[in-house]
Amino acid sequence: MRETPEKNKSWFYKWFLNNQLTVILINIFLVFLIIFLFSKISFVFQPVGQILGIIMPPVILALVLYYLINPLINVLENKLHVNRIISIAFVFIIILALLIWGVMSLIPFVQSQIDSLVKNWPQYWDSLNKSLQNMFSDPKLHLVKERLAATNASITKNFEKSMSHVLPQTMNNLSSAVSVLTNVVMILLTAPFILFFMLKDDKKFKVSVVKFVPNRLKKSVSDMLSEISQALSSYITGQLTVAFWVAVMFFVGYLIIGQRYALILGIVAGILNLIPYIGSALALIPSLVIAAFIAPSMVIKVLIVFAVEQTIETRVISPIIVGNKMQMHPVTTILVLLVSAGLYGLIGMIAGIPIFAILKIICTRIFNWFKRNSSWYDEEDVEPLDETTPAKDTETSKKNHK
Repeated sequence: MRETPEKNKSWFYKWFLNNQLTVILINIFLVFLIIFLFSKISFVFQPVGQILGIIMPPVILALVLYYLINPLINVLENKLHVNRIISIAFVFIIILALLIWGVMSLIPFVQSQIDSLVKNWPQYWDSLNKSLQNMFSDPKLHLVKERLAATNASITKNFEKSMSHVLPQTMNNLSSAVSVLTNVVMILLTAPFILFFMLKDDKKFKVSVVKFVPNRLKKSVSDMLSEISQALSSYITGQLTVAFWVAVMFFVGYLIIGQRYALILGIVAGILNLIPYIGSALALIPSLVIAAFIAPSMVIKVLIVFAVEQTIETRVISPIIVGNKMQMHPVTTILVLLVSAGLYGLIGMIAGIPIFAILKIICTRIFNWFKRNSSWYDEEDVEPLDETTPAKDTETSKKNHK
């Protein structure tokens, strides 16, 4: 059968059937149509969401611990030639011993500081409020003082109102509290078993996933999984290591200047440092409130500790430990934090960057595949500057013409 010449084909074939842009738009339309249809039958997937809600917390906890512990297991296995299961058991025993030591010695001290801080916090807040009112006693700042007093009254009223409902809500939601406590206990009991098998069979996981992939995509999918694993490992280990040293620096700094509740404030600073950019600043707020109650000079000392900590963290610790392994521009990071915080709050701020990094890796590989298989990026299609005259000759002729 003779093929129809290109010039004799209809306009419908040229503009629709043989047009890449049209095909891409049709595919995009089909994707959105599928999403729309799935949204109409979302009730079918509710059990799946409930199952994931039960499974994911212990898996995520085990995954975080896996990336922290796996490098040590690899050193014991590859460098010291210790059996992997024996290495895992040894590390688990050390972790269990540290947990027992923390429960027996560290936790009671932290609890005593927390109890004292909660008991004295209203007094600290009132003292700070009075100091601010005295600061704005100037008649020129009368409007600011009124707004400050109104804001403080609103905060106090809302706090008292919420506290008045705490006990009734607690009694009414006692079953919910028991359920939450049960879930936490189940997560803590289940995560170590998942972690053990992750450490034991870490090399088999990728093989088990890749074997379901078509042969021509096995290498690409394997490389993508390795890249995702490396990105998660770098982010998790880096962030937790930096958070640990931030907690240590704040604790030591507060001890040196004589700040109260140095240990609990240091721990809070380390935990909040998991929130990029604003974590340390948020941790500074309770410390400033307590310092304002002690003396104005203590506020200056706390600010000095914060400045020293930020300098060491940004110039020494973060570049050495984290570096730029995530390969994200600061503006991109801020935008990701804004979106993730707006959608999912604190959890979104913590998990937004690693999820974005995973999506970035997947989208980059899909785009690279599209470049390899699309004629849009063929170098041979790039028109030369002049078909008859080389670029240098063209520039020379322009100069001579001038």
